[in-house]
Amino acid sequence: MYCGPRPTNVLPAIVHPTKCCVNNTFQNNVVPHIHPTHTTNVNHINFQHQHYFPQTQSTVNQVTNQQFIAGGGPVPGGFGGPGPGGFGGPATGGFGVPRPGFFGR
Repeated sequence: MYCGPRPTNVLPAIVHPTKCCVNNTFQNNVVPHIHPTHTTNVNHINFQHQHYFPQTQSTVNQVTNQQFIAGGGPVPGGFGGPGPGGFGGPATGGFGVPRPGFFGR
């Protein structure tokens, strides 16, 4: 059976959260800033003081020697007096006069 168009059902409204929109407007303002500069030119004068310290140097060779009589007993004449083998005088075998066989002679 046909009764014609059916009426449209209207349901309760669903309310969603409010969407917020923001419109921004801008205005440019110019603020002049002045930054002055001053330059000072400084001339530097430097004195270089040169000091000299000449130095001389010398070398001294100091030589010592020791004499030892090895072996045997006492030497006739000893170390200080004159006599055969002594150190003090012109005796035979002393340091001033070579004796045979002493230091390869």
